[in-house]
Amino acid sequence: MKKYLIPLFATFLIWGCKKEIKTDDNTKEIVVANDDGWINLFDGKSFDGWHTYLQDTISSQWQIEDGVMFYKPDPDKNQGVNNLITDKTYENYELSLDWKISIDGNSGVFYGVLEDEKFVVPYMTAPEVQIRDYTNIPDFTDKQQMSGAIFGIVGIEEDIAKKAGEWNHFLIRIDHDNNEGSVTLNDKEVAKFPVNGEAWKALVENSKFKDWEGFGITQKGHIGLQDHAYGVWFRSIKIRELR
Repeated sequence: MKKYLIPLFATFLIWGCKKEIKTDDNTKEIVVANDDGWINLFDGKSFDGWHTYLQDTISSQWQIEDGVMFYKPDPDKNQGVNNLITDKTYENYELSLDWKISIDGNSGVFYGVLEDEKFVVPYMTAPEVQIRDYTNIPDFTDKQQMSGAIFGIVGIEEDIAKKAGEWNHFLIRIDHDNNEGSVTLNDKEVAKFPVNGEAWKALVENSKFKDWEGFGITQKGHIGLQDHAYGVWFRSIKIRELR
C-alpha cells in the first residue's frame, strides 16, 4: 500500500504549487509557484519571459552564467538601448531579487514600464529603483540617486548598499490598490512612497520628470532591468502578486 501512497502524495504536492493565470490574449497558462506564492521570473538558464524594450531579441551583451543574469558592456556596440523587460505586466506585487554592480556602476530596476513606440527606453515611462556605486565619489550626497531610492523622485536617508562586486537584496513592493510602495534593501526599508493619485503626481511634479509624457502614468506595467553601460548582475528574481 505504501508504494502507491508516495507517488500520490507527490502528485498533490506538485498540483498544490501550481497557479492558473490569464495571459494578455485571455488564454490560460499554468505556472509553477512556491507554497508561499512566489513565482520565478528568471529560471537561471534562459531569458524566457524577458525581451529587450521594443524588440523581440536580446543583445549578446546580456549573458547568463551559473544562475546569474548579467550585462557585460561591449565598447564596440550600442549601450543604453538594451534594457530588459518582462513579457508580462504586473500591477500589485512584491518583487524580490539579488543584485551587484561594478565599480562606479549605474543601473536600476523599473516598475510600471509602458512599452510604446513613442518612447525609446523604459526610463522615459517608468520609475526606477536605483542601483549605483560611488567608490570613486566618496563625498556624493544626492540621496535620490543612491541605491534603493526612486531615482530623482524619492530619496533615502543613507546608502546601506554593499561595496561594488558584493551581492545586495531588494524587496520592492508595489500596491496600487492601497497606494503604497516601498523598497527594502538588505532587510532594511529605505523608501516608502505613494504609487498613484495626487500624492504621486505631486512627487513627479517636483522632479525632472514633470513634463515627460507617459512617465509614471500606468498602474499595470512591465518590470525592467536597466542597461546603463555598466556591468550589473542579477539573480533569484521572483515575484509574488498581491491579492
